[in-house]
Parts: sequence; structure tokens; C-alpha cells
Amino acid sequence: MQFPFHLSNDKDFDVVGFGTNAVDYLITVREYPAFNSKVELDHYTDAAGGEVASTMAGLQRLGLKTAYAGRFGSDRAGEIGLASLIDEGVEVSFAETVEGARTQIAFIMIDAATGERTILWQRDKLLAYDVSDAPVDAAARCKVLHMTPHDTRACVRMATEARANGAIVSVDIDNIFDGVEDLLPLVDICIASAEFTQKLLGITDLKQGLSELSSRFGCAVYGATVGDRGSVVLCDGQLIETPAFAVPGGCVDTTGAGDAFRTGLLYGLLSGEPVEESCRMANALAALKCRGLGARSTLPTENELKILLKKV
Repeated sequence: MQFPFHLSNDKDFDVVGFGTNAVDYLITVREYPAFNSKVELDHYTDAAGGEVASTMAGLQRLGLKTAYAGRFGSDRAGEIGLASLIDEGVEVSFAETVEGARTQIAFIMIDAATGERTILWQRDKLLAYDVSDAPVDAAARCKVLHMTPHDTRACVRMATEARANGAIVSVDIDNIFDGVEDLLPLVDICIASAEFTQKLLGITDLKQGLSELSSRFGCAVYGATVGDRGSVVLCDGQLIETPAFAVPGGCVDTTGAGDAFRTGLLYGLLSGEPVEESCRMANALAALKCRGLGARSTLPTENELKILLKKV
């Protein structure tokens, strides 16, 4: 089936991202340590991450034209994060550096045996957007606006502006934020964590929860990533279950796999692919990301993605 959307052609960017950027401090251990224990780590590194920034980098690497609207702190982490987007070719004229603020960081402990991770994160309140300072100019210049709703009121304004200018609104959400029920009716594509429907609606059955979200808020595409089982997407009442791809060479790190899934789904949409093939692309892209440490180090090129899709 085709996505039930019309894509604008006269826009400066395929996708504008509004929301989180971060620098991740990644630690690999042989097994997750017990409480009050002392263990030797295998490896550590730092790398740029953050849900929306990583999705923009991934789409740019696939050949699309993207821009990032968000705030960095005036620290070394901010310099790393901003430079990482510039190096990928992402437009950063809508980004800001906030003097005296600290860039969002995450400490991520990765189990070397499985690639699964535990995340500790912090976001400086000085990085938050209010309704009055939301970068609405960016929302008017894209085919798709992709957001995380940490600054929900600002996201409502961005979504309203995007829709008024013919853009599709996409949201990456894994938690409950104040005002999210005001945002969801303005969203066209909502890809959430598997636990989101239970957190918001108290419904433990994922498929039932997606159906209730669709009924209550009217979004055309609701979906959830379900780890090594792949994804479940509800589009115009049709449920599409797509299996995960095996990670080529084995799973090293699942950090950013969800961001990569959203990258693949939006890439499929913007490439004119049916929903089913876009879901397949999304799962393939998530698997390719898991080949290496960090959210972006092994995000694929368009050719790498095509090779895996042909193999499987």
C-alpha cells in the first residue's frame, strides 16, 4: 500500500529535524556489572548522537537534503555535535549555540555479548525551546518535519506551521511529555517505543494500543519498533508486521537503532516506496547501524542499503 500523503515538491529540504542532539560516551563491558561491583571495561569512546540529529545525518548519508534545528551548549560536546552534522553535509543554519549551557550527554554501557545497552542521560534546561522561540521558518521549508517532543509546546507550534505549509509531520517518541496529547493530532507519522502505548493509554497489547492511538488522535501512520522482532506499523487501518534483519557480522551496539529505523522509513516515504517496502528498508537500516559502536558510525550509504535489501 502507498503512504496516504502528498509530498510537496517546491521545498528547500527533504527533511528538517527539530529536537535532540547529544554526545554519547560509550563503554563496552563483558557483562553488565552487579550493584556495588568493580569491573574492567573493554573499550570506551565518545561519539555524536541524539535521536533527531542522528536521523538527519542518516538521511543525508542516503543522499537526501536535510537541515537540523536544535540547540547545543557552549562546551566541547557542543563543538563535537555541531561539527558532526556539518561533516555529514546537514544544513545547520537553524541550529543555535547557547552560551553557558551544557550539551545533552549520555553515558551508555554496552554488553559486548549481545550489543544491548543501558543509557544514562541528562539534558540542560537551558537548551529548551518555548513556544515563542520555536524556529518556525525551518518548519515552512521542508517536505517532512521530524521531531522529538521534549519541548512539546514548541513542537505543537512547529507542527502547526509545517502543516500550514504542506509538510508531513513525523514524531519519534518513547516517553510521556507534558502536552503530548495536544501534539499527536497534528502528527502524520508517529513511530514510538514498544512501551509507549502502555505508558500513555495503559494498554499492554501493542496492536490494540496502536489501534486505539489511531482512533483517538487520527494519525495516519502509527508504529513501534520491537527490537530483534522487527517492527509493527498501522497505516490506514492495515497492520504491517516486518521482521528484523540479522546484523551483518553480528550485533555490536544497539545504540541508535531506533533512530536508524526512522531514517529508513522516512527514506522510503521520500523515495516513493510503498509502506511495506519502507518498513523493510527501516529494519534493514537499523541492522546495518548495529554493526558498530555509537548511533552513527555505521549508518549506511544508499548503496550499502540496497546491497542488504537484495541479499535478504
